[in-house]
Amino acid sequence: MTDLPGASDVLDLDSLLSDDERALRQKVRDFTVQRIKPDIARWYEDGVFPVELAPELGELGVLGMHLDGYGCPGRSAVDYGLAAMELEAGDSGIRTFVSVQGSLAMTAIHTWGSEEQKQEWLPRMAAGELIGCFALTEPSAGSDPSSMATTAERDGRGEDAGWVLNGSKRWIGLASVAGVMVVWAMTGDGVRGFLVPAGTPGVTATPITQKLSMRASIQCDVEFDGVRLGPEALLPGAFGLRGPFTCLNEARYGIAWGAMGAARDSYEAALAYSQDRQQFGRPLAGYQLTQEKLVNMLVEVQKGTMLALHLGRLKDAGKLRPEQISLGKLNNVRQAITIAREARTILGGNGITLDYPPLRHAANLESVRTYEGTDEVHTLILGQHITGLSAFR
Repeated sequence: MTDLPGASDVLDLDSLLSDDERALRQKVRDFTVQRIKPDIARWYEDGVFPVELAPELGELGVLGMHLDGYGCPGRSAVDYGLAAMELEAGDSGIRTFVSVQGSLAMTAIHTWGSEEQKQEWLPRMAAGELIGCFALTEPSAGSDPSSMATTAERDGRGEDAGWVLNGSKRWIGLASVAGVMVVWAMTGDGVRGFLVPAGTPGVTATPITQKLSMRASIQCDVEFDGVRLGPEALLPGAFGLRGPFTCLNEARYGIAWGAMGAARDSYEAALAYSQDRQQFGRPLAGYQLTQEKLVNMLVEVQKGTMLALHLGRLKDAGKLRPEQISLGKLNNVRQAITIAREARTILGGNGITLDYPPLRHAANLESVRTYEGTDEVHTLILGQHITGLSAFR
């Protein structure tokens, strides 16, 4: 499944993939090795998102990968998952860009937009010519979007009436470089979605700095001060929280795969280091304590990858349920963090440098663990499923 060194694909997961799926995985893996891994340490240290990769990722065919029409690749859920896994083996920030662009912003337009909106935005977004963002989270409403304070009020009367948008959003990925924002706001009819083009007066996006995680990525504070929008800005098909939650489930699915890419890369780095590093006259890999760590990492990478593949097959069959996505996101991110941290211990002091990826992956995964539903939120989703009782409040 993962082409790990030696006999590391113990379960022969690779045999569960088609030739086309393996070819797609190899194509994205080659891109990651050639375009991400050589520069990721510098991007991470400098706190820079390589925006120049956007059109290259479009050409690679991973933007809006699971969507059909309008220039979108129209690939399967498993294809998208394999791509997410390979990209996150490079860095969570790069996979997050693909997720925000495709699973969040493009999915919102593709699922809930008008034909005119789809024609206007999706082809350029699929090509990476235009970047989108997804503005849901607020300074006081992260895990509880029903408490959002951002409002959109009618600007006039009749069908031609526009909207006035006011409020704040926080931790909005790519907002400062986005050509279009998908903004969720409370209206008299509940939560609705709006498309806000770049340069609209009254919109201010400020990158959040001094981050200890996701440094090769952009997250912003966004302010909306009397932003006037025409009637064409409204996503006509989105009513209530079902609109953003549909998009969030797409992103959560991709995370279940992506986290295993970071975990696998951490494991591979530790394995290679342990085979080369000599201590007390023999390789670190020859000691029982090291082998136990490597085996524990491998077991969880194999299990997590198999789980992600099962979710992908369910999704392609139209049978994937939200609680199954929650189980995948909760388990795989939690295990990936454990693997990255354990891999760092094999690297010793060298592991705290950017010469090696595990600690960078571990830091990034703290963000991945938090966004698109915290551990606690996914625990409560699963708890409600198995007991029939909601414990959110």
